[in-house]
Amino acid sequence: MSLHPDIAALLEMIQLGTETGARIPFPQLTPEQARADFDASSPLLDVDPSPLAHEKQLRLPMRDGVEMAARLYADRPLNCAEPLPVLLYMHGGGFVVGSLDSHQPLCRGLAVDSGAAVLSIGYRLAPEHRFPIAFEDCVDALAWIGREGPANGLDRQRVAVGGDSAGGTLAAALAIAARDDRTLPQPLLQVLAYPGLSPQQTSDSYTTFGSGFLLERETVEWFFNHYLRDDADRQDWRFAPLTAPDLAGVAPAMLLLPEFDPLISEGRDYAARLRAAGVAVDQRIYPGMIHEFLRMGNVVPDALRARAEIGARLAEIFTQQSGVGR
Repeated sequence: MSLHPDIAALLEMIQLGTETGARIPFPQLTPEQARADFDASSPLLDVDPSPLAHEKQLRLPMRDGVEMAARLYADRPLNCAEPLPVLLYMHGGGFVVGSLDSHQPLCRGLAVDSGAAVLSIGYRLAPEHRFPIAFEDCVDALAWIGREGPANGLDRQRVAVGGDSAGGTLAAALAIAARDDRTLPQPLLQVLAYPGLSPQQTSDSYTTFGSGFLLERETVEWFFNHYLRDDADRQDWRFAPLTAPDLAGVAPAMLLLPEFDPLISEGRDYAARLRAAGVAVDQRIYPGMIHEFLRMGNVVPDALRARAEIGARLAEIFTQQSGVGR
């Protein structure tokens, strides 16, 4: 297949901006500058629905005594008498950039399309907070749903975890952690959009798509140099879920993989590992798409269609579980 023409035009514009100096690649910026750039460019890419019936700013307590910012979205008012299922969502950004703001349109859209609540969390970023702090923040957010979800109108029996890019990495690792800790709410689905899953970036797709397709090889190295403490962290399944020795018993997975993405090979490899372990997998390849396409509703209609597919899958699995074990 070939690149979608609208995606090709976007990549040409990005390349021109780099050549003229209007766009500065992340490896040439400080993390603070990169975060500002990422958040500033996000509204240009995505379609942001109007504010929903319920949008609430939260502060979730973490294990080390700090509080993490979070936002709770729902397309109808929340009440404890009829709790809503909830998607715990981790934003992308290589563990260094990204925020509640950058992914607000995506989270609003998922809440509308699924009919569920979406809890978006502002896990701590590197290099100020290196591995495994982001992962631990996600575990603590899932534990919060178990403790405080009912008081906030959330059904702790109907929970899914999801994320895009680095957020997909965190969601995959969180699904493994929940399998191993039954005191946590047990996810019914893990939604993994173009996640990073491998300890090393040496796949065929990295060779083919590691330059000129938005997610650059040098940018990934810059992210990981900020995030990881040392090279040994690469072999930890909390960073690279493909290194997990056993995937049996984790939540069913929905994997969304763009055709022209450096990460597509490891996504396919993870889907194969899950299937071999007896885990149900819904793998979807999106022709002509690139990394980050889910947040490109202003660029290509396929982004909104893919988001609607996620919403439909969540609605289906939450409906199947409605009333079970409660």
